[in-house]
Amino acid sequence: MLPTIPPHARLYLKPTWFVPTPIGLPDGSTARMGNGLIWFQGYELSAFDGARRIARIVVPVADFDAAIAGLPDALAVRAQRLAAHISALRAPLVLGDRTIRFDAPQVMAILNVTPDSFSDGGKHVGDPQAAADAGFAMAAAGAALIDVGGESTRPRAPKVWEGDEIARIAPVIERLAAAGVPVSVDTRKAGVMEAALAAGAGIVNDVSALAHDPRSLEVVARAGCPVILMHAPSAGDDPHDNPGGYGDVVADVFDHLEARIAACEGAGIARDRIMVDPGLGFGKSLADNLALVNGLATFQALGVPLLFAGSRKRLIGALSNEAPAADRLGGSIALAFRAAQLGAQMVRVHDVRESVQALHLWRGLADAGLGAV
Repeated sequence: MLPTIPPHARLYLKPTWFVPTPIGLPDGSTARMGNGLIWFQGYELSAFDGARRIARIVVPVADFDAAIAGLPDALAVRAQRLAAHISALRAPLVLGDRTIRFDAPQVMAILNVTPDSFSDGGKHVGDPQAAADAGFAMAAAGAALIDVGGESTRPRAPKVWEGDEIARIAPVIERLAAAGVPVSVDTRKAGVMEAALAAGAGIVNDVSALAHDPRSLEVVARAGCPVILMHAPSAGDDPHDNPGGYGDVVADVFDHLEARIAACEGAGIARDRIMVDPGLGFGKSLADNLALVNGLATFQALGVPLLFAGSRKRLIGALSNEAPAADRLGGSIALAFRAAQLGAQMVRVHDVRESVQALHLWRGLADAGLGAV
């Protein structure tokens, strides 16, 4: 029995009570997360009145329909829609003659062509062929997608003129795309998006969720390409700017991404072309970041593929004696594995070979669990 929840409440669902297989369990007692290898037996239903949580209860999958029937009509409809989104099939990304499927987690490789990125700045700048060779090596190591960026988004990084950004990334993208390597472009500028797509990129990855540049929605809609919408607290020059903080960080990030998905659909971008990223580390405290990781399965209720980007992030250093970015491999692998456990369809990483190996282990465990009856 659900507690009394007012009609104006903010309502969220998170899959929980995970099981390795539905085989042998009573019919109707489990649900599947997307088209992956994760099944669960309960929904954690949370409701907020403003910033205050007023309800948090786990409802068994078998009892879900009966339980939400007691909600106000609009909230019952929302709960049903969120549950449907959690189990909705995630459409594959079709990039020319390459298809990226989401029945198992995929790896996106980070290829920064910048002098000042927080982890690998300067490593590939000024030499397009060397940068492309690094991308080829990442693809050979198992990356499904190479994410090429020409502007650092670390805190207080200087803004780069779009002509310089294009000059950094276009030659690299051209080389990768000519060899058939799937490429995304990490940018928040419409002009850079256009140049990258013309050079052969197939996906736009925008830390501002297409809110920084007024033309971005139009560019992506016209191109018909997939887009990754990341949460950042500010669409201005500094995406980390967040003087107001959060009420409940998971609910607030969910609301923001839900609104940006709606804005994209309103601009003519098909829902099956959209991915989301909760923006770990962008304007978020250590406590916020840990809450986002623990609440990651909540974002499955957006009904689109989920990208998780925890590689070498600040929270790893904060929990490991301030280890520098280059010494955060263990934490990066742990975060990628945890994200896979909670349903992330793709992880964005610096260390491709090690991350692919970790996800192979995750897949082996999931396959073994499915067959253990």
